[in-house]
Amino acid sequence: MGRLAAAFRIFFKTLFDAKTSALVGDLLLGRSSPAPSPPIAATPVPKPIEPAKPKQSEAVTLLATLQREARLIDFLKEDLSGYADEQIGAAVREIHRDAAQVLERLFAIRPVVEEAEGTPVDVPAGFDAAQYRLTGKRAGSPPYRGLLQHHGWRTTKCELPSFAGSETAATTLAPAEVQVD
Repeated sequence: MGRLAAAFRIFFKTLFDAKTSALVGDLLLGRSSPAPSPPIAATPVPKPIEPAKPKQSEAVTLLATLQREARLIDFLKEDLSGYADEQIGAAVREIHRDAAQVLERLFAIRPVVEEAEGTPVDVPAGFDAAQYRLTGKRAGSPPYRGLLQHHGWRTTKCELPSFAGSETAATTLAPAEVQVD
């Protein structure tokens, strides 16, 4: 805004507004004017608070998936003392296959060390203790050489199903099945 336009605005505002007139008068007399009060902000309307969605522990999600797809909990909770070894073996074969498919789909589990168990392997200097557990006699400092006793396991992904159930369902591993006549 130019000075001429500002002068006209101040002139008319001073002429018709007592508060502006007092401020301009103070400024012309060299008195500092008080800081203008901040504009009053409109009070924001609070958004309605949505209740938190129920959550399920990832461990419960995994157990529920293993139960649903491999009947693992049913098998582990079953009293096997009344069954013959052949019956148990047949059940284990099916549960083993189905549980392995679940683990592969959700975690893509792979060996930490690719070599076959019983073969010589090198453990590098600065190795991660979460990936290598050394047993036997350890002399000196790494790198170490030894026989692979177990190749270890690691996940290459973790894709658990998302939970969309109720609060009571968050701890349910498998629903009760009721046949209605």
